[in-house]
Amino acid sequence: MLGSQSNLSAYESSIELAMVRKKRAEQDFERYKNLIASNSVTQQQFEQAEAELESATRQLEVAKKQKESVFRETASRQAQSNVSEKNISLAQTVVKAREADLEFANLQLSYAYVIAPTSGVISRKSVQPGQLVQAGQSLFALVSESKKWVVANFKETQLEKMKAGQSVEITVDAYQDDIFKGKVESISPATGAKFALLPADNASGNFVKVVQRIPVKIVLDNNENAAKLRAGMNVIVDVQVD
Repeated sequence: MLGSQSNLSAYESSIELAMVRKKRAEQDFERYKNLIASNSVTQQQFEQAEAELESATRQLEVAKKQKESVFRETASRQAQSNVSEKNISLAQTVVKAREADLEFANLQLSYAYVIAPTSGVISRKSVQPGQLVQAGQSLFALVSESKKWVVANFKETQLEKMKAGQSVEITVDAYQDDIFKGKVESISPATGAKFALLPADNASGNFVKVVQRIPVKIVLDNNENAAKLRAGMNVIVDVQVD
């Protein structure tokens, strides 16, 4: 568009020069017209003045037509530029729509995979190849192998001096010759009875005091023998309290 504007400026300058030339030719023609009447100039000089006027007039017309042509060309290019900008905007909108479709397709594809939250061993499998499963259906149990821990149910009267970070020695009934070491990681915020399917209601008139059990999570230290442990084993836990 910058080149078109330059062309318009050039043709406007040409029109101004043509107008000046035509004005001077008109003045010369009028002067020679008066002189030819009194035979002060020759017929040839008069005809030259007439031809100069006609040439200046034609040159002015040509300059104006050239300017109009450039103006139309500039308008045409501007229209094409506007159309191109609209096409670019439309193309960008289509690209964004296709990107959204791609993201949605990737999301749908991710639903085709069931990813385990951790590595481990599958047990109690209840699904077979070709079986149609429903959302929320239990397919198998996954026992984690990356990190093992013990949940010890201590009496509430044993928790007075117990806190996270204390060292623990664990004896497993299945391997009584081995001593496993670990640390207290956390103490449950409620008793095991509170998390039961039908928790006990002590406000029902039962005045027999029952000592409650509180789960304590103990994380095992890195030990080669820990690989022998299985979920659900009975253990004896000794916490080194301060």
